[in-house]
Amino acid sequence: MNKQERFFALKISSIMATRMFGLFMIFPVFSVYASEYESTTPYLIGLAIGIYGLTQALLQIPFGYLSDQYGRKPMLIVGLVIFFIG
Repeated sequence: MNKQERFFALKISSIMATRMFGLFMIFPVFSVYASEYESTTPYLIGLAIGIYGLTQALLQIPFGYLSDQYGRKPMLIVGLVIFFIG
C-alpha cells in the first residue's frame, strides 16, 4: 500500500471504529428503556437488540457484492428503504 492508500484505510477504519463505539454505547441504554415496557422479558429485549447485529452480519457481504454490480448509490438507497421499513 502506498501512502495515500494507507491514509484512506486509516480514515475508513476510524469512521467504522467511531460508528461501532457509538453503537455499543447505546445498546445498554436501549435495554434499560426497553425494560420499562409492559410484558417484556430479558429474552425479548436481547432478541430485539440481537436481530440488528444478525441482519447486519448476514446482509453485509451480499450487499457489498450487489454494490459492486449495480453501484454504491442504488444499493445505499435500497438499504435505507429497508432500514425505514424496519
